[in-house]
Amino acid sequence: MYNNNQVISYLQANKILALKLDHALTAVRGQVVDQVKILGAGAQRLTYYTSCFTDEYQDVCQQQKIEDIRFTGAVKHLLQHGSIIYDMLKIYFEEIFKYKTSAQLENIKKILMAVNIHIAASSLTTAGFSLAVATSVCLGMNISLEVSAITGRTVGTLAGVVTMYGVVQKAADAARNLRIDSPAYYAALYVQELEMMYFLIEPVLKRAGAFTAQQASDSGIAEIIKRMIR
Repeated sequence: MYNNNQVISYLQANKILALKLDHALTAVRGQVVDQVKILGAGAQRLTYYTSCFTDEYQDVCQQQKIEDIRFTGAVKHLLQHGSIIYDMLKIYFEEIFKYKTSAQLENIKKILMAVNIHIAASSLTTAGFSLAVATSVCLGMNISLEVSAITGRTVGTLAGVVTMYGVVQKAADAARNLRIDSPAYYAALYVQELEMMYFLIEPVLKRAGAFTAQQASDSGIAEIIKRMIR
């Protein structure tokens, strides 16, 4: 189960946290991704900042400043609260189960049990079932934290800054995509100042077809949960 220490280690490896956590945290292990893409995105974001000196790009500049502030807020949440991945998944399931009856939740639970996925829900309320499903998904899912394996040392200060902004750009792009894919989920994360951390779970949710759940049947929702776990 991914916890805050793993995510913090990932952010630290990418020079996002200006904190000396080297001896306190374990480095994240994962699949190596193409660092060139991250550097490219970071360079592009920094280039946009240079456009702040021209009137026609003020909107872009202002948007990036807001995103940077929101990202910083999400990192603070990461440092101060429980598992950020669990929090985002719980919010997702609360949105999905918001209008489900106890009978529907029981049906989803039975469908999952039939494929050997057991949801330990003490009560079949939206809150209780969301908590239980989020826990099961966290325990079973195989998240490969995006760009988490860039653990090699970047050469030079400029490269480190560019890498950092590459991750922030990736977070901003994912948040913008989410606002289109699921406005309600985006709004729920935004209230909790978590939308800029959504990029950590975006690949898992997209692979599972998570944003078809609002229109899906009970069996369709169970299938989405199964794909998240397996």
